[in-house]
Amino acid sequence: MIKILFICHGNICRSTMAQFLFQDMINKSGLTDQFYIDSAATSREEIGAPPHHGTVQKLKHEGIPVLPHRAVQVTKNDYDKYDYLIGMDSMNIRNMMRILSEDPEQKVCRLLDFTDEPRDIVDPWYTGNFDVTYDNIKEGCEALLKDCRRRL
Repeated sequence: MIKILFICHGNICRSTMAQFLFQDMINKSGLTDQFYIDSAATSREEIGAPPHHGTVQKLKHEGIPVLPHRAVQVTKNDYDKYDYLIGMDSMNIRNMMRILSEDPEQKVCRLLDFTDEPRDIVDPWYTGNFDVTYDNIKEGCEALLKDCRRRL
């Protein structure tokens, strides 16, 4: 089983969007029993909060099920629990490394590092543009799924 933890600043916008989109892709591919997908935050600001209404609206518009979720913070113990710890931007990676301390197994990366154009995914909390965020996350999730299929 491949275990993936998507991580962003607050765990209400990008990481939940990635979690729900990737879970939908896995389900539609008939691979549900081969993956465990979750999401978390680097900060404590939104702990206990549900996904942002902009994320929920965009996913519903795209026909992607929104799963029950409350924001949690990534912990050092998550390193041993997951095969991939995937941040949305470089700041997330820096904050993840503060929490994790080290990455001896090279599990930490950005979502768009799996694509031909590695880059950050802009936070829609600040831009308000959930469409661009969705497109970037979809691109990253499609590339991640290809990478995971090689491991199965």
